[in-house]
Amino acid sequence: MTIAFFKSKHAKSHLPPSPFSLPIIGHLHLLTPNPHQAFHRLSLRYGPIIRLFMGYEPCVVICSPKIAQEFLKTYENAYSDRPQNSATAYITYGSKDFAFAPYGPYWKFMKKIVMSQLLNGTTLDSLVQVRQDEINHFVKSISQKVGRAVNLNVELVKVANNLITRLLLGERCSEQAGQADDIRRMVSEINEAISSFNLSDNIWLFKNLDLQGFGKRVKDIHRRFDALIEKVIKEHEEAPSQEKDLLSILLHIAEYETMDIHLTKENIKAFILNIFVAATDNSAITPEWGLSELINHPNIMRKAIAEIDNVVGKDKLIQESDVQNLPYLQAIIKETLRLHPPIPLIPRKSKEDQTVAGYHIQANTNIFINTWALGRDPNHWENPLEFRPERFEEKQMDVRGQHFEFLPFGSGRRMCPGTSLGLKMVYTTFGAMIQCFEIGSIVLQMDQLE
Repeated sequence: MTIAFFKSKHAKSHLPPSPFSLPIIGHLHLLTPNPHQAFHRLSLRYGPIIRLFMGYEPCVVICSPKIAQEFLKTYENAYSDRPQNSATAYITYGSKDFAFAPYGPYWKFMKKIVMSQLLNGTTLDSLVQVRQDEINHFVKSISQKVGRAVNLNVELVKVANNLITRLLLGERCSEQAGQADDIRRMVSEINEAISSFNLSDNIWLFKNLDLQGFGKRVKDIHRRFDALIEKVIKEHEEAPSQEKDLLSILLHIAEYETMDIHLTKENIKAFILNIFVAATDNSAITPEWGLSELINHPNIMRKAIAEIDNVVGKDKLIQESDVQNLPYLQAIIKETLRLHPPIPLIPRKSKEDQTVAGYHIQANTNIFINTWALGRDPNHWENPLEFRPERFEEKQMDVRGQHFEFLPFGSGRRMCPGTSLGLKMVYTTFGAMIQCFEIGSIVLQMDQLE
C-alpha cells in the first residue's frame, strides 16, 4: 500500500501565540474591565504579539514598539483599513465619515481636504483668537467657582465643546439654550455606543438579534444627532457666521461640481460627528490627567508654575505663542500622554495575508496597537510607571508617530489629523489652569478615563 503525505497549508502558518479560548465567546471573558489593560496583562504572559478571538472575530494585539513599527510603517499598506462595528457604520451614515471610512479614493479625497483646507496651518492660525477667547471664558468661569469643589471633567468638556462648536460652526454652543447639553450628551452617548460591546457584532448566534436593545439605542442617537446637525446646517446656510468656520469651508467645497468626488451633505454631517467625538473628550481628558499627576507631584507643579511666571509673567494670561518658550510645560503634557494616551488602542484591519514579526497574519483580522502598553515598555522607558517629565527634556521625542514607543495620536497616513489643533488646546488650557489657580481638591471622574 502506497500512502502519499502532504503538508497542511495551516501547518506552514506560524500564528501568534494565543491563550485558551472558550466556545462561542472566544477570549471575551479575559478582556474586562478595560481591554487595553487586559491586553497588556496578557502580553506579559504570552509575548508582545497575541492572537485572540472576540467572539468569532479574530484579532491580533501588539504591545511592542518594534512590532508596532512593522504594522504601522513597514507593512502600512496592508493595514490601512479600520475595523467596524454596527454602531460606527450606522452612526457615520454608512462609513461616509473620515475616521472610519475604508482606505480608498474617498478617504484620500477627504484627507487632502482636511490637510490642505480644514486643519492646515493657515486655517488654524486664522482661528487663534477664537481659541484664546475660549481660554479667557474658561478662566473667568472657573474664577466664579473659587473656594468650591469643581467637577473638572464637566468644566473641561464644556470648554472643549465651546471651542469645537466655534471652530466648526462659528458660534459657542453654550449660548444656545439647551444646545450645549444636547451636544455634550450626544457626544458621550456616541462615544459609549462606538466603544461598547455588542453581542450581535461578536457572537454569531446573535447576529440577527438585538438582545441588548443596542441597535435601537444607536438608531435613536443617530436620529437625534441628524436632526440637530440638519438644523445647524440650515441656519448656517440662511445666516452664515461672521467667523471663518470649518462648516462654511465644507459647504463651499460641496458646491463644486468639478471635484473628482462629490462631497454630500451626509459626508459633511459624518465629518462633523468625527470632530465632535474626537476633539471633545480627548481635549478634556489630557488636562485632567495632567492635573491629577501634578497634585501627586507638587515639586513638578511648582517648577511648571515658575517657568510660566518667568516666561509669561504674573500679570498676563498664557497665550499660544508662549508655549514654544515653555519646554517644561510641553514635557509635562508629553509625559501625561505617555502614561494616559487619549487613544489607548489604535485599531486597524488587515486587507491581505502578511507575515509580520515572523508570524502569519491572516486577511480580515482586526489589529489593535496598544499605545497604553507601548508607553510602559521597560525596554524603552526607564522606570516607566514613574511620572517624570524630565525624560522628555533629556530625550526629544515628537508626538507625531515617529517614535513607536510613544504614539498618543497614532502613526502613518491614518494618524489623527487634528493633532496640531488638539495640542494647541491642551497646552493653553492646562497652562492657564496651573497659572491662575491654586489647585486644592478636584472632583476627578477617573472611572471614565481608565
